[in-house]
Amino acid sequence: MECKAQLMDEAAMRRALMRIAHEITEKNRGTRDLLLVGIERRGADLAQRICDNIEMIEGVRVPCESIDIHAYRDDLDNLPPRPIPSGETRRIPVSGKKVILVDDVLYTGRTVRAAIEAVFSMGRPSAIQLAILVDRGHRELPIRADYVGKNVPTSRAESIDVRIARIDGENAVVLCGTQRLTADNPHNESYRG
Repeated sequence: MECKAQLMDEAAMRRALMRIAHEITEKNRGTRDLLLVGIERRGADLAQRICDNIEMIEGVRVPCESIDIHAYRDDLDNLPPRPIPSGETRRIPVSGKKVILVDDVLYTGRTVRAAIEAVFSMGRPSAIQLAILVDRGHRELPIRADYVGKNVPTSRAESIDVRIARIDGENAVVLCGTQRLTADNPHNESYRG
């Protein structure tokens, strides 16, 4: 897939994640009962960075978890096969918490819908909010983010590639051309939402 333009470099990502951390603490009047939950894979790394920022701002470490929503997706037939974990699924203590779901890109809304379903399978939070690094539009479900790092209008033929250093070797957000889903690139926007 050919990439057209870099939308955010490492410094821009850092600023956006710091702004999101400030907005979260302002909207929730501090950190009481907050729980950040990153959607695997890249959302988990972004959630950790937001938690680090909140700790710098407030001096309090907010719990930060990650969640794999694969089993809750409504398009499993279109996804590359994944091994099913054996044993008990890890349960996150969400009851009574203000859960902040964190993901890299908001597109159709289907990933967020699956994440909300996964959270409710673990308990009843007092609220669920959504933090997204990039909102690219094209919603298929009535879902909107509470916190957005950057709004980027795109065509459906384009994709947003959020690169995380731990996974991809760099921190950047890139606008790419025609979408393709491959087993080697399962995080491609063509099935993410």
